[in-house]
Amino acid sequence: MIEKQHWHPVALAHDLTGTPQAVQLLGHDLVLWRDATGAVHAWRDQCPHRGARLSLGRVQGGQLECPYHGWRFDAQARCVHVPALPAFTPPATHCAHAHGAHEAHGLVWVRLENGEADGDTALPVFTAETDARLRKLNCGPYDVAASAPRIVENFLDMAHFGFVHEGSLGMRSAAAIDDYTVQPTPTGLLATQCKAWQPQSNLHSTAPAQVEYTYEVTGPYAAVLTKVPDAAAVAIAGYRESIALYICPITPETSRVWFRLAVADFESADDTLRAFQHGIFMQDKPVLESQRPARLPLDARAELHTSADKASAAYRRHLKSLGITFGVC
Repeated sequence: MIEKQHWHPVALAHDLTGTPQAVQLLGHDLVLWRDATGAVHAWRDQCPHRGARLSLGRVQGGQLECPYHGWRFDAQARCVHVPALPAFTPPATHCAHAHGAHEAHGLVWVRLENGEADGDTALPVFTAETDARLRKLNCGPYDVAASAPRIVENFLDMAHFGFVHEGSLGMRSAAAIDDYTVQPTPTGLLATQCKAWQPQSNLHSTAPAQVEYTYEVTGPYAAVLTKVPDAAAVAIAGYRESIALYICPITPETSRVWFRLAVADFESADDTLRAFQHGIFMQDKPVLESQRPARLPLDARAELHTSADKASAAYRRHLKSLGITFGVC
């Protein structure tokens, strides 16, 4: 599975403290934990001794202890102590199954396998991350009974604004989509000159306005939108925002979703900023969960398309070219 060679978000970084945490990714059960230095680790949630869940154990002296027989594993996943045989020195073959783990964008990311070519598939890029003029915070997680590709496609779609988000991101009376440009990129696609008439494009909108969007697919299950509203329709001077969508594909038809917000607003409370994004996604969620099939069809003949769907069509072609099989049909 090519999906195993990509990085995927699995948890909020600040939620992982002293207790092991169980997560799922691509149908696999994993345990997350931090060692004495604070470094994050992601292992198969299965003790190699008798198969107990390591996530039921504890971190002791910077090592992960199995809940069943107390075997301890160090940060390199090697067993270093077997309580039933205190004088025994475990051989190198006595080890847990470790995966790649990394922290970025306020999340813990896991890669199940190294890439065959260079062994270093990049994390999805969020260029707004280094922009000091923008404040960053995460929104979520949201557990969604829909495939990760269906959720990405919805994120790229503007034609639903006037119906799913009527009164905020869209209006039924202004649902027409102007032509826009889509070009392929190494990570997916870039869609520019995307325009929408929005009654309230953001938390600080003071009047309806034409808003220009840019969309970028940054990974198989990740995307970023950047929008700049009409300056006269926003209370904050120079307001703009970028929103990254990060999805953990749990099973082919279930996902966990986070949004990484980067906004030119340093005054509003975190909960206020999150509430606006939460309200938008809660309108999307039931529609996403209603779609059949739950997996995204990659056969161009499986669903109907128009020129307004060119971004989603390009996304489907990209997944097919990568050989993605998880969450698609």
